Amino acid sequence: MHRMGWRLSKRLARFPLVTRAIVPFERAGVRLTYQVHDRWLANPQSRELFLATPPVLDDVQQRIAEGLRKDGVAVIPFDELVRDPGSWQRIRDEADRFVASAERVVTGGGEERAHLRKKHLVRRHPLDVELPLDDSCLRLAVSSRLLDVVNSYLGMFAKCLYVDQWYTVPGGPEAERVSSQRWHRDYTDQQLVKVFIYMRDVDRGAGPFEFVPGSAQSGRYGQLWPWRPLGDTYPPPAEFERRIPASAIATYEGPAGTVIFCNTSGFHRGGFATERPRVMTVYNYASPASLNALAKRNFRLPPGARLDDLPPAARFALS
Repeated sequence: MHRMGWRLSKRLARFPLVTRAIVPFERAGVRLTYQVHDRWLANPQSRELFLATPPVLDDVQQRIAEGLRKDGVAVIPFDELVRDPGSWQRIRDEADRFVASAERVVTGGGEERAHLRKKHLVRRHPLDVELPLDDSCLRLAVSSRLLDVVNSYLGMFAKCLYVDQWYTVPGGPEAERVSSQRWHRDYTDQQLVKVFIYMRDVDRGAGPFEFVPGSAQSGRYGQLWPWRPLGDTYPPPAEFERRIPASAIATYEGPAGTVIFCNTSGFHRGGFATERPRVMTVYNYASPASLNALAKRNFRLPPGARLDDLPPAARFALS
């Protein structure tokens, strides 16, 4: 309810007097809803479920979870993590078809223009897309190879909030950074993991992902412009550069098949492609408190989808 009200308040921004009257109450309501679910309702219950059946991680998964705990980020080749050539081929085939569609969008092609949500980014899926349980990208998102790592890092059963593929449009040498190409924290949650899978080689000209290790909640830089529900997630650029040295920033170039796990409540930016498109599969996992207060899934399941056939963690992630 609060989330819906907050969206309504943003629509009313064209009416300053109405906005000034409504927005403070909506912000307070959303923040209270998040805190209640984080401290007493949804998140404690998901921790109990996790502790009742904690996953056993292999060495590769354990290494990723430890990297997340230490720095808020971990990188692994796809074939080392998933070890299923068929899985890579399926999402790669999906990416190939998406790239062809995205390039038609970029050149001004027809109805597919609806997928263009930002000037610099084409998304494969429209909002509220219906994804069947056998969708190759969705299946990978809730597979034990990824989900067990995410849940172990968060210490709870997580919700899967986002499944998509992105095509970043090269802006040329004169491009300026906009939106998520600037340093920011994700608004979704302080307890979240995003997974980025490079579907094509990504070098400097394709806008690689950048992150400040130690900038999530408990890290060295966690208290600089700290995450808060509906807080200001974009710090002033000049102040950011003054307080966080360039030596603290990690840049993740890599070949196709590079998988990046990251707590993006820490400072990050990406997609500043100047020479070549960046093509990625993107997943977002967060705590149940976020889904109750701050976030909405970008997908839905078909009516009658049989979640009972899934393992408990995957069933929870999609419920």
